[in-house]
Amino acid sequence: MFWELTRACALACTHCRATAQPRPLPDELTHDESIALIDQIAALRPPMLVLTGGDPMLRSDMEQLVRYAASKGLRVALSPAATPLLLRADMVALKEMGVHSLSLSLDGATQETHDRFRGVPHTFERTLEAARRCKAAGIHLQVNTTITKSTIAELDGFLSLMREIEPDMWSVFLLVPTGRASLDELPSADEVEDVWLRIEQLSREVSFGVKTTEGHHYRRVAIAQAALRGEKPARAAIPTRDGKGVLFISHNGDIQPSGFLPMTAGNVKVDDLAHVYRTHPLFRLLRDDDALGGKCGRCEYRRLCGGSRARALGMEGDMMAADPLCSYIPASLRGRA
Repeated sequence: MFWELTRACALACTHCRATAQPRPLPDELTHDESIALIDQIAALRPPMLVLTGGDPMLRSDMEQLVRYAASKGLRVALSPAATPLLLRADMVALKEMGVHSLSLSLDGATQETHDRFRGVPHTFERTLEAARRCKAAGIHLQVNTTITKSTIAELDGFLSLMREIEPDMWSVFLLVPTGRASLDELPSADEVEDVWLRIEQLSREVSFGVKTTEGHHYRRVAIAQAALRGEKPARAAIPTRDGKGVLFISHNGDIQPSGFLPMTAGNVKVDDLAHVYRTHPLFRLLRDDDALGGKCGRCEYRRLCGGSRARALGMEGDMMAADPLCSYIPASLRGRA
């Protein structure tokens, strides 16, 4: 469960899904509406509630919302921006109020490339310092890295950086052309396949977990490589994707399959969250593995992977089309012209 607390953010990231801006938008959920939403979320009992943005630290009632969510039995994760505001925060206090996990973004393997990506100087050093403090406080640390055409050449640097930081989880995001993200920044399908092979190897060599976001076909690579070795994958693959085990609430309460697939099926101010997720035609279609189009619909991995529905929409104009950044040819289609 991802909840965009606000679209306010002090950074200006080139790939920002939310097209964040310095000030909150006037239609973001009020405090009372947010409390009511937490009650709805608690009834669904998601494995994790991720408070994201923009920068959730810029919500004046963020601490109250975290405490209330934790009191309802929710495991709360926070996805803040690496700003001076974050470094002024007491990480131990964040943990005590109910923050179970914290995710930080490193989208360049050097200060120069990361700061250019984030649009503000010194974010690289702030991110490393926040990661250190997070680990010292005993908060589960996830590092997010977005792979683009501009940064794919830094893969070796990213791998070295992760070995140095040793997060609890490294999540590799594969760019989706939405918000500020440009089609020109998408790597090729073959380049992506090589990235998956490299991080699959890393996953067997390190103590921390490795997963992908909007890179569902990494699951196929991990399973296939493990099978070649006669082993099990380093991490069990959970068959989720946008709208299938994933739910997103926008700053104004819109109910969507994910932040990368901004198709609205209702609004928490007037609709029951659980009812929309379980019954709305948009969500039911996204959960129908047999409704997938193109080679995704013929693929033997479709129930485990299913491709990025958000990237299919952004690149093909059809959310059920084949994921354009997967180079795999399903067994049922091999040998066909």
